[in-house]
Amino acid sequence: MKSLKTLLYSAALTTVATTGLLFVNQSQASAATTYTVANGDTLSTIAQKFNGSTELVNQIATTNNIADINMIFVGEQLTIDADQVATTPAQTPAPVVTQQVAAPVQTPAPVVQAQPAVQAAPVQQAPVAAQTTTTTTTSSSKEWIAQKESGGSYSARNGQLIGRYQLSASYLNGDYSAANQDRVADQYVTSRYGSWDTAKSFWLSNGWY
Repeated sequence: MKSLKTLLYSAALTTVATTGLLFVNQSQASAATTYTVANGDTLSTIAQKFNGSTELVNQIATTNNIADINMIFVGEQLTIDADQVATTPAQTPAPVVTQQVAAPVQTPAPVVQAQPAVQAAPVQQAPVAAQTTTTTTTSSSKEWIAQKESGGSYSARNGQLIGRYQLSASYLNGDYSAANQDRVADQYVTSRYGSWDTAKSFWLSNGWY
């Protein structure tokens, strides 16, 4: 009887062990999934579908002997075990140091105040041409009368009339110099006719002035 009980007990243990092993194998088998690569898939998008992150990428590549994780083909069947997540420690990205470069200080340009334009006073030019013409005409008329009266001689005499312009002795007041004759003649013509031109016109009409 003891031997029979021992055999029965041993058989029961074997059955339990076999059943447990089958259960473990079935659990492990149920965790692995076969996935067919579709158009537009990448290992990252596939890992997202199964795990919600990209942590399965390396595990999928290792399980399916993929040398380049960026190269998979449409229709390719991949074995994916979502429970076996790669234990590669996550690397904390190094903090990004932003270097602030100070902007160059711009020196303001000096303010140049415009100087008010200085307008030069208009230069008033005397009517030189008109004066020259008048002087020339006057001198010409004066010379014309002198030639008619004395031939232009300061020493000419005709009775009481003396000199270049044939003026009376009372007019010359005893000074018969050329300068006094010219000065007295100018005074006489100015007071009597206003100009030598008018005196010439009178002479042409009367034969004397």
